[in-house]
Amino acid sequence: MPDEATRPTGTHARSDAPAESTQATPPTGAHHSGTLPHRGLRFLLARRPVLIRLAAWSVLETGQTFLVGYGLARALDAGFLVGRSAVGLGWLGLAGIGVVVGAFGTGRVYRGVADLVEPLRDRLVERVVVRGVREGNGGALSGLTQQVELARDTFAGLVMVSRSFLFTAVGALAGLCSLDPLLLLVVAPPLLAGISLFAATLRPLARRQETFLLADEALADGLGTVCPGLRDITAAGAEEQVAADTARLVDTEFRAARSLARWGVLRVAALAIGGQVPIVLLLATAPWLLGHGVTPGGLVGALAYVTQSLLPALQNLVHGLGTSGSRLTVVLRRLTPTSTAPPPMPTSPAAPVPHLTTPPVPHLTTPPALTLTSVTFAYGTGGDPVLRDLTLALPRGAHLAVVGPSGIGKSTLTALAAGLLPPGHGTIRMYGRPVSETLAQRVLIPQEAYVFSGTLAENLGHLRPEPVPEAELLAAAEAVGLTALLKSLGGPGAPVDPSALSAGERQLIALTRAYLSHAPLALLDEATCHLDPEAEERAERAFAARERPGGALVVVAHRISSARRAGRVLVMDGRETALGTHDDLLRRSPLYRDLVGSWSSEPALALGDTDRVDAVAGSGLAGDGRHVVAHRPVGQVQVPGDLRDGSPFGSQG
Repeated sequence: MPDEATRPTGTHARSDAPAESTQATPPTGAHHSGTLPHRGLRFLLARRPVLIRLAAWSVLETGQTFLVGYGLARALDAGFLVGRSAVGLGWLGLAGIGVVVGAFGTGRVYRGVADLVEPLRDRLVERVVVRGVREGNGGALSGLTQQVELARDTFAGLVMVSRSFLFTAVGALAGLCSLDPLLLLVVAPPLLAGISLFAATLRPLARRQETFLLADEALADGLGTVCPGLRDITAAGAEEQVAADTARLVDTEFRAARSLARWGVLRVAALAIGGQVPIVLLLATAPWLLGHGVTPGGLVGALAYVTQSLLPALQNLVHGLGTSGSRLTVVLRRLTPTSTAPPPMPTSPAAPVPHLTTPPVPHLTTPPALTLTSVTFAYGTGGDPVLRDLTLALPRGAHLAVVGPSGIGKSTLTALAAGLLPPGHGTIRMYGRPVSETLAQRVLIPQEAYVFSGTLAENLGHLRPEPVPEAELLAAAEAVGLTALLKSLGGPGAPVDPSALSAGERQLIALTRAYLSHAPLALLDEATCHLDPEAEERAERAFAARERPGGALVVVAHRISSARRAGRVLVMDGRETALGTHDDLLRRSPLYRDLVGSWSSEPALALGDTDRVDAVAGSGLAGDGRHVVAHRPVGQVQVPGDLRDGSPFGSQG
């Protein structure tokens, strides 16, 4: 590896190890199918016979709407108001027959809606299965039940309310015109104004509804992660960071809800203009209408049209299309992305077949396991930077040892890499994504290991979502070096008393727990300092050799042997950070030579105290929560085993 250049304000630490290339070519056969409205229009046009049947049965509802107002008007004008009760009752009977016929038509409408909706559901199911099985998209299968059913039900509701409003409005307006065109002139303008205002708000409302739904899902997902791990968050000293992250999610949802509510006011205004204003206008202009030839029955019929037909239909349209329409848009965008055409069955190894490894593409590489870009960090606004402008690229499969004087920033570096501390400047990415989004991809094992009361199997499987099979537990214990302790305690099902364990025994349990986790990136912050050299070597080699896709190992070295085993060594010395192999750094780094010399001359430990500590756990032990294993709050306490010389550094390392 070539020598690494250093800069006065920081160091770019890079590794020239090639990153493994595992990206596959995109699936063949996929094509852009147009925007969601265009696809919806094509779907409807392809089912013209169903739409014609729906329209035909809806005409019966139009007749019902027409007769509700017209029959009432004729019953008054030609019957009851002129003393002809039989005629009035006849017209009312005719209106009642219209209601019965309309109900019959409504029943047939539901059959037509089913003929329209079920093909949509079948198509959505097909595309979800295509994405989930043929393209290997496991997340797509989560939409197979709830999201598909939500789309089907919402689409059916939209068809019903839209069709009902259209034919109800046609029947009511035709009835108003037949009673007297003046009535149409009073009712139609505010109705059209309300509909126009509502139509103008549909797109902004849909965008804000989608934003709110996404914010709500993000908050629910965040709380679903935080709530089960409250004990671990407290043990890791991450309360402030978790609280700040949760507060940001709450604020985001609050802002989205407030924006949605503002636009919701316009929806209410549209309903008032289109449905309530016509009633007020009919009553206010009643003397003028009656003076210009409108009969009392015609006025009553007009009020019936507005209150019994137009207003309910408009309310259903506004609430149904305004809320369910945007929700349907969100669901359909998730279930039918732009490349929705089913790809052909794979015919070559390059196609993404589940459980098969695709050949690497020469010109594509996967993101590194860990990337720090111009990272600067200081404890407090006025403190001196512990890390200054550090850039580091850790490829997948790498084994990096971090060394440096006490208090120089080694523990701070691992806390930043684990996402426990936010950088003051720069970015930290894990497998190509921000570290805050990939917490489950790393496990941090601190110097002070956490063991809780319970069985040994519960302690070892704490980072796994499901119970770990005993055979896997025993294999992990053998790999890390826990077998002797496991047998002495009585096996995986034996209860564990943390106060009866030595610090080294607790470290072995925490190391095995991390080894069993699914996290590919392991961060060992002097996690073996209480073990003897042989046990430390065994544990580190187990982590370096474990088979994890994209796995990588970072070790804050406690002994020179850890640095020798690592493929690369990062020497932290404030502004003079250097990266290289052990032999390379011995030649070009005076600090590394001094560290190696001090390690080599360190006196041997007493034979009876290989752990350097009592056999009783201290009260300051902290937690290794789900996907996070950490000690006391970083930067607030002096870490045992670090800052041993008591040098006056500004912050903890």
